[in-house]
Amino acid sequence: MADDWITVEEAADLTNYNDEHIRRLIREGRIQAKKFADVWAVSRKSLLDYVREQAQRGEKRGRRSSR
Repeated sequence: MADDWITVEEAADLTNYNDEHIRRLIREGRIQAKKFADVWAVSRKSLLDYVREQAQRGEKRGRRSSR
């Protein structure tokens, strides 16, 4: 199965994480990402695997406020 690549902003929308949190996950190597020219792209599969793992652990940090 081909890996889909999405922007940081799309990743934030998909997960309801703040985009700065997505960037932190990239820097820490917790999710796979590539830089295409000047835009970072996140592996959708890697991101969803991370979210699933955090849900199992009960992790809530990095979520957007629901105001």
